[in-house]
Amino acid sequence: MRILLTGATGFIGRHLTAALVGQGHIVRAAVRDDKPLAPNVERAFIGDIGGSPDWRQALAGVDAVIHAAGIAHAGPGIATERYKQVNHAATLHLAHAARGRVGRFIFMSSIRAQTGPSSSSVLTESDEPHPTDDYGRSKLAAERGLAEIDDLFAASVRPVLVYGETVRGNMGGLIRLARLPILLPFGALQARRSLVSVELVAEAVQYLLANNNTSGKPLSGPFIVADPNPVNVAEMVTALREGLGQRAGLISLPLPLLRAALSPIGRADMLERLNSPLVVKCVRLHEAGFKPSVSSQEGLRRLGALLVAGGQNRE
Repeated sequence: MRILLTGATGFIGRHLTAALVGQGHIVRAAVRDDKPLAPNVERAFIGDIGGSPDWRQALAGVDAVIHAAGIAHAGPGIATERYKQVNHAATLHLAHAARGRVGRFIFMSSIRAQTGPSSSSVLTESDEPHPTDDYGRSKLAAERGLAEIDDLFAASVRPVLVYGETVRGNMGGLIRLARLPILLPFGALQARRSLVSVELVAEAVQYLLANNNTSGKPLSGPFIVADPNPVNVAEMVTALREGLGQRAGLISLPLPLLRAALSPIGRADMLERLNSPLVVKCVRLHEAGFKPSVSSQEGLRRLGALLVAGGQNRE
């Protein structure tokens, strides 16, 4: 297939590019500048996706679209209208340009389209979405807009917290702490979270590209993507350090003391997020026949081994 990929230079986009090229697909990256791309990747200049670009040339001869560009996280200083423009309106602008031209349209959404940063119950796609910030609301609005476009088979991928080489944010901060040769006071943290490796996200996208539903039509609608088992912070660190060739090196510290210790180095928010429960089940992908390749523990061990072998994790 020839696949138009937006966001090809981002964290998930780079892994998607490698996975798709590795499977023999032709990747055409929609870019706004001349950043370096992987070898054998076509380049289509489209400018700012929030500026309603003309997609006709980029879509010429394309079999499928993977839309991974957008504002990637909730954060201070980003106006509500910017989320609406980039994550919602720009997605639908591309989708309307692609309708009738491509066989499949895959939108990289987020679990935040369904929920806030934590949940007291296990979530599936059948639960009513309740996003709690502009980022999640803009992703959900794009999903719902895609579902209303005739002559377009659109699947929306909702990954949970993603880990992998070069990941940023809270997960990147935890990985950097795990690499330090010191005891870490996370032994008492028991809240469980569903995680997903960036490699598994790429596997799920490829599965959605290649498979149909029981009616023989392309898979569409929302799909939660996660590793098969949730983990807590202590298990995350233990698995990473096993891959790094280190002992777990965990001690237990009461949460208030831990929060006070992390605040001076700007990691209290990381603690709050990673120690908040958020567990999901990938019901629709399971029903479609998709089988995750590894657990979070094994994925984190592999990531640790990759970092030892020379990979770098930076924020």
